[in-house]
Amino acid sequence: MSTDSAPVSGDGAVEAAVVGPVVCAALRIEARAVRRGLSRTPVVVVGYRARRAARLPDACAALVTVGFGGALDERLRPGDVLVADEIRGPGGAAVPCSAPRLLAGELIRDGLSAQVGPLVTTDHVVRGGERAVLAARGARVADMESAIVAARAGGLPVAAVRVVVDGPGHPLWHPGVIGRGLAARRVLARAGPALERWSVLLVRGEEGPPG
Repeated sequence: MSTDSAPVSGDGAVEAAVVGPVVCAALRIEARAVRRGLSRTPVVVVGYRARRAARLPDACAALVTVGFGGALDERLRPGDVLVADEIRGPGGAAVPCSAPRLLAGELIRDGLSAQVGPLVTTDHVVRGGERAVLAARGARVADMESAIVAARAGGLPVAAVRVVVDGPGHPLWHPGVIGRGLAARRVLARAGPALERWSVLLVRGEEGPPG
């Protein structure tokens, strides 16, 4: 599998169908970080709330959203990585993710603290008591893009990887968020090799049992 021939425009859009996966990031800071660990996988900046999801190609092996997220579960700490086993949209519909435990295992193999669980996409930053409400429904991390990307994927395999920046006890709007953000960026920069190993196994059909 190779994506070396897939041209990427200056704004991050993939200009042709690719054989391998495409990684999607909301922010340029996230895209720059994850690119450091990728040797052949294109990265598309889809914008805040995936407003530029039209940049994504019509054909590829899988769509993977990566970036920062807010923990809902008190067991997740800043710097931890959540690999989604399902992506829940604002309306409650859920899209299952492909081989999440395999992907988490590859991240752990590279020394990252990775866990598996449901991810929920909202249209706003989750704060205060809303975290507890979403956590009570089983969600572990919130973001604002993954469900939009998953809806665009159609029948393609999807995955989501989120590095925790804030959560219960670690508010987003707090002086400590700058240090947590820098630490999360370093974690994201280490995620690329695991993503590429996972994608090779996925394409080969070696992902093992579901989930």
